[in-house]
Amino acid sequence: MRILLTTIAAAALLAGCSPKPADSSNPSNVSETKAMKSYDLQTEHDKVAPITMDADTSFLTAEERKVVNLLIEASVYIDQIYIRQLGPNNPAIREEIAASGDPLMLSMFDLHYGVCDTLNEGHVFYGDTPCPKGAGFYPADMTKAEFEAHIKANPDDKAAFTSGYTVIKRDDEGALYAVPYSVEYKTFLEPAALKLRQAAKVTKNAKLRRFLNLRAKALLTDNYFASEMAWMDLDGPIEVVYGPYEVYDDGLFGYKTAFETFITVKNPEESKALGKYKDFLKDMEKNLPVEESYKNFARGFESPIVAAYQIHGGGDNVPGVQTIAFNLPNDERVREAKGAKKVILNNVLGAKYDLILKPIGERVLIDGQASLTVKKYMSMDTLFHELSHSLGPGTITVNGEQTTVNAQLKDLYSGMEEGKADVMGVYNIIYMMERGEIPMSEKESMMATYFTGLFRSMRFGIDAAHGQGAAFQYSYFREVGAVTWLPKQERFEIDFAKMEQAISDLTGKVVVLQGDGNYDAAKAFLDKYGKLDAEAQTILNKLDDIPYDIRPSYPDKI
Repeated sequence: MRILLTTIAAAALLAGCSPKPADSSNPSNVSETKAMKSYDLQTEHDKVAPITMDADTSFLTAEERKVVNLLIEASVYIDQIYIRQLGPNNPAIREEIAASGDPLMLSMFDLHYGVCDTLNEGHVFYGDTPCPKGAGFYPADMTKAEFEAHIKANPDDKAAFTSGYTVIKRDDEGALYAVPYSVEYKTFLEPAALKLRQAAKVTKNAKLRRFLNLRAKALLTDNYFASEMAWMDLDGPIEVVYGPYEVYDDGLFGYKTAFETFITVKNPEESKALGKYKDFLKDMEKNLPVEESYKNFARGFESPIVAAYQIHGGGDNVPGVQTIAFNLPNDERVREAKGAKKVILNNVLGAKYDLILKPIGERVLIDGQASLTVKKYMSMDTLFHELSHSLGPGTITVNGEQTTVNAQLKDLYSGMEEGKADVMGVYNIIYMMERGEIPMSEKESMMATYFTGLFRSMRFGIDAAHGQGAAFQYSYFREVGAVTWLPKQERFEIDFAKMEQAISDLTGKVVVLQGDGNYDAAKAFLDKYGKLDAEAQTILNKLDDIPYDIRPSYPDKI
């Protein structure tokens, strides 16, 4: 799981389909209608502010620098895979755009790794072919019904078809079949594995060496479990993510994982300061506002916390909205054995607060409340969002069979899970305040920062996972009177007492929906709350002069 700036992130992750005809009478479609009527490439390109991202790496040894530089070189192969995962024809389209001599169009393509504007409802800005919801993971003309019918007729294919590490294709007769990532992307995975092994030979850090060797093997076998377990044990200043993880780009089913890399260096003092909260995870689980049957004590609670500075990224980490934190791995088997690691990217988060969140707060909240937003609670909200991904239902039993929340909620899972992590994260911060671990006097500042953060997410569209999660939180808070619209000021006022109760109530509702694993009930909830009203749109329409996100530039070597 990741937090992007949209949400607490938000990500706008992007499924990538072109806008459908919008109903302008429906407030939830206002932004889409606006995008369709007037799309200016330069304006959309400039929504993302370029920024040179520096990080202090002076403390690294010569050996560690060599390892980092090899990992940076290895990221090139992940980029090549990911651009094909979004669309098999993307490399050829990029060559066509480059040959046209249009630098703006080429820069826009590189910003989004394709021709779909991931910050504008997947608007197609080059050509007229809509981007399929299933990105490049499935045949562009394949429907959900066809996929499900194939599995029903060929039950032995279910494991391969629903695997996070296969691409679905058609044979010459039009029949569907699955191809493992290790086969489909062999041209790039073999040299990538070689680079990881080279880095493993250089490092004297035994745990890093073990992870790199196991991950190199996993790239060529599609069996990531052992290397994920090894990743949880990493220590030392180098923190690296390398492989297929998130399912946001699979807008059809949420099955297929996208390749990405995060190359970061750890801040040991900041990590130690944040690390104490992992010791409260079991207590947080006990404190969830639900019946005992919905609480999950089967997961591991090891959950290390890392404060890091990103120095390079690749694949799914690069285009569109920038990640400010992540909670990995997503494999429930690893989570149940060891928990999950939470990594906060402090340099990315800090840049976003200064350029984006603080000025948004001044447009969202009334005078007196807007000034309450602070960078500290953007960081804390982010941390506890990631901690909360490790809480609540994971492996569940439905109709007597063991399954997972992800498998039951399918395409609804990502939006529901991101919203859960948002609101549960704030619920847990309040719990820490009640225990004296965080100053109770800062509660209003925390909630003001949190509510403002929802608008960062919703700017990117409510079809994206983080945007949808933010929308259902916003709509629920409006319904119960936790926030009130003041027409003359065109700002919101938070009723902090009602907001605190609403945070608790909504946390419970979402955990129950996930624990029941009822797709129809989850869909009904999102249909009701996962939309924007006219007041939200009024605010969003006033944010155009504020960058939507940042476009970091990292060094090619350190």
